This record gives sequence, C-alpha cells and structure tokens, in this order.
Amino acid sequence: MPSPHSAVSGASPPAHESPPPTTLAGQEIAAPIEPTASAGKSAGKPARPTATGNAHPGAPRKLSRPRPRPRPRLRVPRGVRRASGPVGLLLVWFLTSTTGVLPESVLASPIDVVQRAVDLTGTGELPQAIAASGRRAAIGFLIGAAVALALSLTAGLFRLGEDVIDASMGMFRAIPWVGLIPLFIVWFGIEETPKIALVALGVTYPLYFNIYGGIRSADAQLIEAGRMVGLGRIGLIRYVILPSALPGALVGLRYALSTAWLALVFAEQVNADAGIGYLMSNAQQYFQTDVIVLCLAVYAVLGLVCDFAVRLLSRRLLAWRASFEGEGA
Repeated sequence: MPSPHSAVSGASPPAHESPPPTTLAGQEIAAPIEPTASAGKSAGKPARPTATGNAHPGAPRKLSRPRPRPRPRLRVPRGVRRASGPVGLLLVWFLTSTTGVLPESVLASPIDVVQRAVDLTGTGELPQAIAASGRRAAIGFLIGAAVALALSLTAGLFRLGEDVIDASMGMFRAIPWVGLIPLFIVWFGIEETPKIALVALGVTYPLYFNIYGGIRSADAQLIEAGRMVGLGRIGLIRYVILPSALPGALVGLRYALSTAWLALVFAEQVNADAGIGYLMSNAQQYFQTDVIVLCLAVYAVLGLVCDFAVRLLSRRLLAWRASFEGEGA
C-alpha cells in the first residue's frame, strides 16, 4: 500500500532539486552556478593567456612590435641662431661691396670700416669718444630713471597722484622730445647740460608708463589675500604690488636704455667737442662714410650690450615667475 507521503501519480521527485533562493533584507540572492561538464574536463589544464585591456574575446591577438628609436636631430645652439641674422647681413653687405653693386661713395665696405676702427683705436680717438658718450648716457639715464620711478610710484599707488600726474605725462609724451633741443639750448646753453637733459627726458617716458602700468595691473585678489593675512600698506607694496610690477618695469628698462642711445645721437649733434656724435659730425663734413658707419655700429653694439645685460637681470629677478618661452627647438 503506498505511503501517504508518496507522490500521487507515482512520479519520483527530481534527483537534483536546487533549494529555493533565499532573501536578505528583501533582496534576492541567486543560487550558485554548478560547474558544467566542459569546465570539469578543463579543470586540470593550465589556463591560456588572454588578451589584456578591452579587447574582444574573439579577436585575434596582436603581437607588439618594438618601436623604432627616433633619430637624433641636429640641434643648433641658440647663440648660433641669434648670430645668424647679423652675420647674414654682414655677408650680404660684403658681397655687394666687393662686386660693385654698392658703390663706396654710397656706403663703405666692411673691410674699410674695420680698418678705420683699428686706426681710430690706435690714435685713441674712438675710446675717448665712447667714454664721453657713455658718461652722458649714464648720467642722463640715472636722472631720468629717478624721475620716472618717483612719478610712477606716486601715480600708481595713490589716486590723487594719478589724477595730478598721469594726465600731464600723457600730454607731454605727445610732444616729440627731439623738437625740444632748441628750447633746451635756450634754457641750458650749449654745454653738457642740454645733452644730458635730452637723454633724461627720453628715458623718463618709457620707464614711467611701464612701471605705472605694472603697478595698476597687480591682481586684486592677491591684494585682498594679503590684507586677509594681515599685511599693511607697506607690506602690500613690498610683497605684492612691486613684485607684480617688476616684469613691466624690466620691459620699460629695455626701452629706456635703447631710447637713451637714440637721444644721445641727436644730443651730440649740438655743438659737441667729444663723443661718438662729434666723430659723426666731422665725418659728415668730409663725406667719410666709413667713419659714419663705424659710429652707427658702435651705437648699435652699445645698445646690444645694454639689452643683453637687462636680459640677464630679468632671468635672475624673475626666476620665480613661470613664463612662456616659445615652442620648438
């Protein structure tokens, strides 16, 4: 007689009946997946290496090839590249002079200019002229720089100073300072004073406007942060405003030095008895183009030396400031 607990239809219960899924905090947990027959067959075999990354499982494997080493490029030093422009101009000048394309009456050849430089150096005229012009340029630059620094600090740091000074400086800048030579002769005579005054006037404008612009371009957030950490007026000027104005001041210094030599060219044409301009005036009377070109070359070299000195000063003073230096080699 069948047991009351047996199946009604006589069917036997399933051999492997998985227990029902349990729940944890209302979430259903899936039952563990039983290994298949194929997995059991390969259980004793080592696993094959699979492709790394996001490669498709069915995609064929790609063998990585060693990258070819880049060929070393020939890099020309920057000093050589900077000198390529002037050297190229000198070469063109030499070729046009030797071939007769550029007559000697129009412009002397480089060989004649070098020979005249050697002669004037031997007689002592050229070193004395350079010393006299350098003294005038140095005195005029110091006077102009002091005036420009005082005016730019006053106008940049104080609103009252801006209202009084900046408009006047903008008005005087529109006047060509070369045209003031006759007025300076009337005021100061024909000695050294008008020459130094003209150099000082030419230096004042670029220094003033660059320092003033640098002060007014200081970041207002940095100034506010300085006030929050307890810096007073002097501390803000010393640690925030003046360092922010330093890049503009150095740019103005480069312009001022070049303007000083340019002003000296005009100043030494007025009743000068020594200096590079004095040599040029005498050479103009006797149509000595080699001396004129030599004096112009001396002005150019002196300006280049001053510009190089300001570049070195900028690298030292602005070492804390990360700036863009160009791309490529």
